[in-house]
Amino acid sequence: MDASNYRHVPRAVVFPRSAEDIEATLRVCRAHGVPITARGAGTSIGGQALGEGVVLDYSRHLNRVLEIDPVNRTARVQPGVVLDTLRTEVARHGLTFGPDPSTHSRCTLGGMIGNDACGSHSVAWGRTADNVVSLGVLTADGKRLTIGPSLDDAGLRERLRELVDGNLALLRTGFPALPRRVSGYALDALLPENGFDVVRSLVGTEGTCVLLTEATVRLVPSPASRVLVVAGYADDVAAADAVPHVLPLRPLTIEGMGADLIDTLLVRSRRTPALDRLPEGGGWLFIEIGGDDADSTLARAEEVAETLGVETGATTVIASDPADMRGLWSIREASAGIATRMAGGTSQPPGAGGGSEAWPGWEDAAVPPEQLGSYLRGFRALLEKHGLRGIPYGHFGEGCVHVRIDFPLTTAEGIRRFRSFMEDAADLVVSHGGSLSGEHGDGQARAELLPRMYRPEILRLFEAFKEIWDPENLLNPGNLVHPRRLDADLRFDGPLRQLPVTLKYPHDGGSLATATRRCVGVGKCVDTSTGVMCPSYMATRREEHSTRGRAHLLFEMMRGETITDGWRSTEVRDALDLCLACKGCLSDCPVNVDMASYKAEFLHQHYARRVRPPSHYSLGFLPLWARLASAMPRVANGVLGSRLAPLVKRLGGITPERSLPEFAPTSLRKELRKRPKPAGDRPRVVLWPDTFTNFLSPEVGTAAVRVLAYAGFEVVLPKGPVCCGLTWISTGQLGIARRLLRRTLKALEPEIAAGTPIVGLEPSCLAVLRHDVHDLLDDAPKLDATTLAGFLETRAPEVEFPAVDAKAITQQHCHQHAVFGNAAEERLLAKVGVGNRTLDSGCCGLAGNFGVERGHHEVSVAAANRVLVPEVNAASEDTLVLADGFSCRTQIGELTEREALHLAQVLDRAITDSSR
Repeated sequence: MDASNYRHVPRAVVFPRSAEDIEATLRVCRAHGVPITARGAGTSIGGQALGEGVVLDYSRHLNRVLEIDPVNRTARVQPGVVLDTLRTEVARHGLTFGPDPSTHSRCTLGGMIGNDACGSHSVAWGRTADNVVSLGVLTADGKRLTIGPSLDDAGLRERLRELVDGNLALLRTGFPALPRRVSGYALDALLPENGFDVVRSLVGTEGTCVLLTEATVRLVPSPASRVLVVAGYADDVAAADAVPHVLPLRPLTIEGMGADLIDTLLVRSRRTPALDRLPEGGGWLFIEIGGDDADSTLARAEEVAETLGVETGATTVIASDPADMRGLWSIREASAGIATRMAGGTSQPPGAGGGSEAWPGWEDAAVPPEQLGSYLRGFRALLEKHGLRGIPYGHFGEGCVHVRIDFPLTTAEGIRRFRSFMEDAADLVVSHGGSLSGEHGDGQARAELLPRMYRPEILRLFEAFKEIWDPENLLNPGNLVHPRRLDADLRFDGPLRQLPVTLKYPHDGGSLATATRRCVGVGKCVDTSTGVMCPSYMATRREEHSTRGRAHLLFEMMRGETITDGWRSTEVRDALDLCLACKGCLSDCPVNVDMASYKAEFLHQHYARRVRPPSHYSLGFLPLWARLASAMPRVANGVLGSRLAPLVKRLGGITPERSLPEFAPTSLRKELRKRPKPAGDRPRVVLWPDTFTNFLSPEVGTAAVRVLAYAGFEVVLPKGPVCCGLTWISTGQLGIARRLLRRTLKALEPEIAAGTPIVGLEPSCLAVLRHDVHDLLDDAPKLDATTLAGFLETRAPEVEFPAVDAKAITQQHCHQHAVFGNAAEERLLAKVGVGNRTLDSGCCGLAGNFGVERGHHEVSVAAANRVLVPEVNAASEDTLVLADGFSCRTQIGELTEREALHLAQVLDRAITDSSR
């Protein structure tokens, strides 16, 4: 699968390391009549990255920038290079590659050339077709060619000239004129007045004519300064009507969206501060202005804002701060994922949670910009006629509209409605002089509709052009020429196994199958440059170790055709084995795939009534062993630190490279029993005694007690032993976890009834109380449980803590990032004077039991060495290293020479120092 609605099972996938590997693959496929489909990042929305023969995946190895020529402003690249990789390397020369789809952090240049991708800056810098100088290709008969201003192969050149010379009038009149005409083959590029541009005619052919081996692309100067103007209108249609007023102002971008997209964002995730920067309105244009320096660029932006206010009645906001601009742009870039789930709708059965599922298909049609308002009015009327809903947004400056629609693709009637809508939508866009595709290409999704856009004579020319390059129809058949049906091969149209599940999947109607369909393939999890998701993919660069790859494997398991043994599948088990259960995908994935929960479910079912791996007993039962060890900690530590340690590790499934834990001489509970309880003048608060704090680092707990007492609170611990069941959840022992949680909630009943808040010090345990408990229990109450910083900010905002004159770097725990964030921690540190920087380091790599288990050490260390370890090692000695997670502190301690502190310890030290 890719990011489309389609599914094709290939015979094989090849990861070429060189052009010679591509040649060898082609030679074998020709000999056996097996088709070849080229693939980059797999983010194609039309289905053109799928095939039933051999899939040639360029992304793993052919991903280098080969040469940069800053004088002539060109770069020579391999097809699998990621766009952002190229942009980062050429930025050193003040240059960039103009086209920039929202998937720029993972899409490849080969895929962009195949689809003629555009992005938000095409208003200024054009489509990919406008920015390719030459192509290194392999033709279907095995010839290696470099195609640039000239085509050296006389036979091909002659046949192409014959095609053009015999059809000059048709080529001059048969193509609509608009900036985003991406559908079909660009045969008009071969006209004499267009310079017989063979390169341009091949861009956008979706791998149906040649195989790429490399490309030389044109670069453009990157503006030294950028400012974003956001203009607010009554709705997205009014915003579209304003576009002709913006174009003469020569912006870099004109992006548009409506309030329904913002509404969906608010339903789906935490409110981002960037939303507060939007001007009043129900539709917005995002207009980026570029210039040589900050002052002149800001002045231009102010002129644009004033002009739009006078000419279109817009309310405007100007963002010149880079952080503000990134926040605003992040709303737009998340749109492809955000728009896949909407409240209510047609594609979910009654009672299903999480809203309707929305799909691509009619994803990126384009019309002349002056027709955009009229087209949007007609499009919304068409949705209403078919009883469908969608959230339009996109590149309004060039008349290109993206939309996901809640097609009910899981039923025969829904598929019929899908076809009917697609046919009517094609007629609508053509009536406005538009193109079926304005960015992503036709693929299987729209190629069948090309007869509604082009005359039969043009379609016959497409066939002739394809035959010149690929007479045996080996290259990506079924796309563009002799296309597959748009309603065939749908990934939803097939068997569905009714496998037992234990978790509740409250946002997916109780269905794991629906949960796995959350993944629509946009591939943010294969972005290796930033964020928490996906640490295992960042380490291995293998698709099966990405969130997307694992979701697709689980989908195939539920389907039961390629993976036939259900919960006993070793393929799924092996792919999930390197999942760190970091929950990064829960927040970073645009559709909130929760792979940590799916992994827990799989392990629970896979090992049901079977012997489990040793680590499930040693690390999964850690709370029990820690409680037993606390009775005689000195004896326990003596054994774990003795010559028996290697045997303990081997029996417990623990990797030999890791140190065994050292239990505290006195647990937190015992320590607090010795101390008099300070009487506070504020209400009582329950301090959650998680296993790690209670038995392994009670100094964090005692520090938190002193901090809370300083703020005037009476601190109590739950009566009797409590446990969130985290270690049993992460090892897939969900029956035990559920029983523990029920017992814990029973113990907490008096405090819950009294409204007593709970403060958690270990983010992973707090995440269970905030999130996982509702996956495990139907009737779990919503607990008033928060971090120390979050509690102090909401319950004691007026308390002034002693100043801490220090710099700090913070490793944010993955589960905190995913479930409740660290904004309160940032604000509290700033309030006490700490100059803190939260690292963009992703998961620390230890991730609870993961990095301790045998077979995981290499990936665990690789995750840490990506950003975290270098940042800690580079920090000065007087820079504080902060990490609230026990795993994070342990990983930092083992891989660096620094000690990491909990926020409670920082505040406690400040209190102690000020009292001396």
